[in-house]
Amino acid sequence: MNETQHDPAAATWPPRFRWGVATSAFQIEGATRADGRTDSIWDTFTRRPTAVADASNADTACEHYRRMPADVALMAELGVDTYRFSVAWPRVQPRGRGPVNPAGIGFYDRLVDRLLHHGIDPWLTLYHWDLPQELEDAGGWPHRDTAHRFADYATLVFDALSDRVTTWTTINEPWCVATYGYADGIHAPGRTDFPAAMAAAHHLLLGHGLAVDAMRTAATPSHRFGITLNLGGVHADPAAADQARRADGLNNRFYLDALVHGRYPHDVLDDLAARAVTLPIADGDLPTIATPIDVLGVNYYFDTTLTAAGETRRDPLTGMGWPVTPHGLTDLLLRLTREYPGLPLVVTENGSAYPDRPDPRGYVDDTERAAFLQAHVAATAAAIARGADVRGYFVWSLLDNFEWGHGYGPRFGIVRVDYDTQQRIPKASAHRYAELIRSSRP
Repeated sequence: MNETQHDPAAATWPPRFRWGVATSAFQIEGATRADGRTDSIWDTFTRRPTAVADASNADTACEHYRRMPADVALMAELGVDTYRFSVAWPRVQPRGRGPVNPAGIGFYDRLVDRLLHHGIDPWLTLYHWDLPQELEDAGGWPHRDTAHRFADYATLVFDALSDRVTTWTTINEPWCVATYGYADGIHAPGRTDFPAAMAAAHHLLLGHGLAVDAMRTAATPSHRFGITLNLGGVHADPAAADQARRADGLNNRFYLDALVHGRYPHDVLDDLAARAVTLPIADGDLPTIATPIDVLGVNYYFDTTLTAAGETRRDPLTGMGWPVTPHGLTDLLLRLTREYPGLPLVVTENGSAYPDRPDPRGYVDDTERAAFLQAHVAATAAAIARGADVRGYFVWSLLDNFEWGHGYGPRFGIVRVDYDTQQRIPKASAHRYAELIRSSRP
């Protein structure tokens, strides 16, 4: 029986294994002008013609800012024990400088209390892509000062919430921030400058290290710090072997080696030099980036297969055209355990978008998504059985939401959101996930 056929109910899960759901502030909160919040780069980006596929924005999104108590109650009904959410930087520190905004941090204060009331552990992400626009105007992530501004912001949030939040993630998916935002221009801020993107990648990692160091000065032994990376396997036929090496280097090893070993891979530096790109590394940067972390968040969606003609994708595919490769999650978790030993892992995002078809009541019988989740939970169990130190699995996402440059077309939620009425209706996948959680517990 292979990983995708394994029955998760028969798996042996580690003690206190976390079962969670994940969201991000910009994608669900709405209320973009409420209570002193200022613009992020994504607010600005959505105003560009053609930047978002359906010309939408996140001004309303899922109205989570107004409907938070009901959303937390919904999580409790699902039986999750952990909620991974992000804090909106321009909501708690408008314009990215100065003191904390009491109204902005007050929302997260209430959220944390509500979660704890329901027995759900808050897993806080400090940065999920919503850089204050004023900091982008000053240079953004390619500019070194942004890393220091991020550490200041992290300290403000930590001071306010660390008495109740024990797990702190600094940056979500620095590869996406740097590559999509500064090289490819398909995410905010929409720049197309590869050298700037690589400077951004370095400063994102530096900001992570500075933030962890700053928070640790006031931390207790119960606090845990980490970062979340989007990772995946890269496979190739012999004709594309070097292309696969480069892709794995820039997408995976660049971040992992710096965070764990305090160095960038030599072959990646050589590849960058061939493109006349030099990273803006100053004395002390690499030890700061490699400050010890307590957990690595792993966001996994699919593996990539390359041929001499380019990337190839074989069925089955999700509604995003992404291949369904649960075996790749097992392989990735085992690779991380083998090549970066001693680093506890949590699958912090895993999910899929499919063309949901609600019935007249709004219910979605999303059998494909339910099967996707079951297969990837089984893949996680298989990795654990083979020695991977995996301590949690979080579904992306709790709610249908604003899917960045795709707008409101793709739906990743296990709970349907009717954007006209804001009604929440759990899908079949939500019920299946709840069953998987129940079956894992004694």
